[in-house]
Amino acid sequence: MASSTSVPAPRSRSKKPLGKMADWFRQALSRKPTKTPVSPENTRSDGSQPSSSDRPPPLGPSSEVSPTPPPTHSGAHGSSSSSGGGRWSKDYDVCVCHSEEDLAAAQELVSYLEGSTAGLRCFLQLRDATPGGAIVSELCQALSNSHCRVLLITPGFLRDPWCRYQMLQALSEAPGAEGRTIPLMSSGLSRAAYPAELRFMYFVNGWGPDGGFRQVKEAVTRYLQTLS
Repeated sequence: MASSTSVPAPRSRSKKPLGKMADWFRQALSRKPTKTPVSPENTRSDGSQPSSSDRPPPLGPSSEVSPTPPPTHSGAHGSSSSSGGGRWSKDYDVCVCHSEEDLAAAQELVSYLEGSTAGLRCFLQLRDATPGGAIVSELCQALSNSHCRVLLITPGFLRDPWCRYQMLQALSEAPGAEGRTIPLMSSGLSRAAYPAELRFMYFVNGWGPDGGFRQVKEAVTRYLQTLS
């Protein structure tokens, strides 16, 4: 016979905590998300393109970059480069060759030629040679850069081997050019003392009142006129 003693039913759990949780979920789901107003200035994110102020201006037809032409350089003597020849193709009109003991006479001749109306450009070695330059190279360059050469022939000129070298160098520069080499004979020399290397050309006689300076000037200007 079955026992009359009944087993007590299990105690039911309280539904109060579950009810609270369900109410919290319902409230969370019923809430509507709030939208923050966004201004046009804030629409650009970090990955967006830069603004027009950050962009370089576009290259249009008027803003194309063209290569800069290299600067042009003119010659040291602008007149000689523009004329292409003539008197200004050389640095000097006259190169005066003289002995060391005749420096005073050479300076007097140069002053006369440069002070004339023709304004002749003269090379005087002790005055116009480059300091530190070699004597031989300076002389050869002066003869090459001069239209005419005046040989101041004096007793000192004939005794000096260096003057003989100047004479031969002047003749080698223009052996067949008439009027370019002008011998000026000193008043203290006879005709017999005239150098044999110059016997094929006339000389200027220095016995005159002006020492032959006027004839030298006329001979140089006459040759310069043939260049124009």
